[in-house]
Amino acid sequence: MKKLIALLCCAFLAGPVLAQDKAKKEPSEKQKAQQERMKDCNAKMGDKKGDDRKKAMSSCLKGEQPGASDKQKAQQNKMKDCNKQAEGKKGDDRKKFMSGCLKG
Repeated sequence: MKKLIALLCCAFLAGPVLAQDKAKKEPSEKQKAQQERMKDCNAKMGDKKGDDRKKAMSSCLKGEQPGASDKQKAQQNKMKDCNKQAEGKKGDDRKKFMSGCLKG
């Protein structure tokens, strides 16, 4: 009987530790998305090496399109700025604001 009680106590104490280990091993959704992005960008790099690879990986991970023209980059920056300004707006108000912001 004493052995059974000792065994139950050990199991009771080890349970939370095992659960924590399992939680640490499973990546979060955000981590999974980042891993997928890394995998995709890595596949796009091909035979690039050194500084060229670093720059291309950096822009790929930021979501920038490789070889984007200056006009496209300006539009992307404008979209980022307008999105920041539109925080808190929803629905038609947001659409109206974004339309005006992107045109002006």
